[in-house]
Amino acid sequence: MSIKIILTGGTIDKHYNESNGELDFTETHMPDLLALGRNRADIEIEQALFKDSLEMTDTDRQAILEACRHSHQNKILITHGTDTIVETATVLGNEKLDKTIVLVGAMIPFVFKHSDAVFNMGFALGAVQCLPQGVYVAMNGKVFNWDAVIKNREEGIFEATTVPLT
Repeated sequence: MSIKIILTGGTIDKHYNESNGELDFTETHMPDLLALGRNRADIEIEQALFKDSLEMTDTDRQAILEACRHSHQNKILITHGTDTIVETATVLGNEKLDKTIVLVGAMIPFVFKHSDAVFNMGFALGAVQCLPQGVYVAMNGKVFNWDAVIKNREEGIFEATTVPLT
């Protein structure tokens, strides 16, 4: 079973720029992240975008949707910034593709010592292989349906909603 990982940017892939002290994007850390997690799954990586999710547009979300639609894999993992991961999950969920799609991110960049990136990616890789068709957000060791999840910004975690968002 081959898994497509679609990279879109987000905190998980940010780099610390020593010259100006800012977080930005240079190149993906995904090969290093997968190696550190001792990944053995059959994976194909595609970079769709490379931006902070707060800068994503409707056009960007359509590009992510098209990447999912055109993927020959039916198991897809999307790395995404946590600020607007739910919005992208909603776009994908409303399309009802015959695929299992899991969106994942990190609150702390992979390059930082106490990042949640390796755990979140490992968890999401397991989830995408086990879940039925549908769209999910995998964060904090939990899997959420695309239409029943919110980001609790005060606590920095994702939570299930009691009522579907759609």
